[in-house]
Amino acid sequence: MRVGKIDVDDTYCEAFDGLFTRFIITAKDRKRLERAALSTTALPSTVFGEAEGGVERWLDSAETPDGRPGAIVQLWVNYTKNARSVLEHELGKRVRQGTLVVPTTAIYNALDSDESIDTMNKIGHCGDGYEWIEERSGREVINVPIMAGEFIIERSLGIKKGIMGANLWFFCRTVDDALEVGERALEAAAIEGVIAPFDICSAGSKPETNFPEIGPSTNHPFCPTLKGKISDYRVPAGVNSIPEIVLDGMSMEAVSRAMGEAIQAVSGMPGITRVSAGNYGGKLGKHSIWLKDLL
Repeated sequence: MRVGKIDVDDTYCEAFDGLFTRFIITAKDRKRLERAALSTTALPSTVFGEAEGGVERWLDSAETPDGRPGAIVQLWVNYTKNARSVLEHELGKRVRQGTLVVPTTAIYNALDSDESIDTMNKIGHCGDGYEWIEERSGREVINVPIMAGEFIIERSLGIKKGIMGANLWFFCRTVDDALEVGERALEAAAIEGVIAPFDICSAGSKPETNFPEIGPSTNHPFCPTLKGKISDYRVPAGVNSIPEIVLDGMSMEAVSRAMGEAIQAVSGMPGITRVSAGNYGGKLGKHSIWLKDLL
């Protein structure tokens, strides 16, 4: 199948269920906001049983509860029988070390849901018992005393089940082409409810590995630098970089739309020859998203 000037493989990506929370971080100025949002969502670690996250959208002061610059942020964990407790632990860890420590920050819920996490247990008690409950911007919040002033967090943050791990691969002629294509794809995929936790990902992995103690390792058949060194080399001639984008979203509809928008956006670019996706015969996730169905 061809879209514009590029081939699109008749294949699918595997995706899987996740549990996520979605909230707004605000701060006095953009510098503090970016530091907090990026620190809170950095280091995707779901392959180690931890969390991954991303900034869904930056907000201006007219879009936030307290009238300050803001960002919508999502945090995700794999959907397992103890997903709720894992998410609560990971949320507490990332907010305490990524948001609370940045001066002037505050957090507000941004997810309508039937379930929620009480932030007092893992975050509010950072006040060592001196924290208190009050109302701010029409919301019940915890005021945590800190040395640089105060940290505000809404008492309840919503949680929901969603779709994790959807992905696209872009077969590009050069590394510079890969960066341009990846940026264009990310811009197109930035729709409501979707994040790209790895941004432009340079290192797609595979489920099996020769070193299980380190977790998933490089997807060696698709590494251009292994040309002539391995028998199962699968990189087409003329391709020297294969970036990946991974998408997590609030619904299958949102994830599918983001993937389709990304493919269409790069279809006329000169540095890309082919679009594909990572799948592993059902070893990774129960959801199969066929690329042909996105177009």
